[in-house]
Amino acid sequence: MTMFRSVVSGCGSYLPEKVITNKQMEDIVDTTDEWIIERTGIRQRHIAADDELTSDLAIKAAQRALEDAKISAKDIDLIVLATSTPDQTFPSTATRVQAALGMETGAAFDVQAVCSGFIYALATADNFIRAGQAKNALVIGAETFSRILDWEDRTTCVLFGDGAGAIVLSAEVGEGTNQDRGVLSSHLHSDGRYNDMLYVDGGVSSTKSTGYLRMKGKEVFRHAVVNLANVVKEALSFNNFTADDVNMVIPHQANKRILDATIRKLKISPEKVAVTVQKHANTSAASIPLALDEVVKANRIARGDIVVLEAMGGGFTWGACLIRW
Repeated sequence: MTMFRSVVSGCGSYLPEKVITNKQMEDIVDTTDEWIIERTGIRQRHIAADDELTSDLAIKAAQRALEDAKISAKDIDLIVLATSTPDQTFPSTATRVQAALGMETGAAFDVQAVCSGFIYALATADNFIRAGQAKNALVIGAETFSRILDWEDRTTCVLFGDGAGAIVLSAEVGEGTNQDRGVLSSHLHSDGRYNDMLYVDGGVSSTKSTGYLRMKGKEVFRHAVVNLANVVKEALSFNNFTADDVNMVIPHQANKRILDATIRKLKISPEKVAVTVQKHANTSAASIPLALDEVVKANRIARGDIVVLEAMGGGFTWGACLIRW
């Protein structure tokens, strides 16, 4: 049975120029380079300039993805932008990107699933393409998490950074089997009972303020390893694959220890895993497309490869997408 598949036709990313190393963090908060590396694997993070908005990062990543796909903004029918740090309460950051790119038709909107946001956005765009409602879609993850950090809380401020990544999804006709190119399946989950383990203590309706990120690290770690391993197994099983069939895993770059524990649980070779957390820290919804762009540019993914994207974020939310490149 023929069907539309969403093939990744272009990738792009952008990181702010300002870099804060762990050594510089020692001058900001009571921490050490050794402690940060041992607990997280992070060595530095990029921080947006004062006049640099989430939309600015997203626009640059989107332009690079369009260039890589060799299409123009006029060919885009849909923009789905994942962010927890929008420019404004409304309108959506996606519409600012739409205007800057010169896209005057179609639709643009944000999704919010924190660190799982890019997976949710990708699943959303894929379903539009499967339904025949879009031929080319921009999927973007963009964050300025530095704006919601308590820079006096050493347990959280060392973990996060800013950045943006984007991909272009283009419709191609497939046969409806696991041999098709493109997104083969997406698997999304959430469990709102765990709100207080990872959240921001502010909001329009609750405090009329932005608030700061708060996290119970040990509990998040425990849930992350279990949930991420399970959702990857779910994606593989759904498509009649095993861990041996996987060529590349692009995980959410939260913490090197979470990455290592999840991969051990899945029994996937570390050589098949993209790791960029040491350079970017946790960029929330931007982390997967940032890592994906890096491995694509390094020619670590070949046509026909099985690629798994996976993430977990506040909510809790978690999910995975399985793609044949």
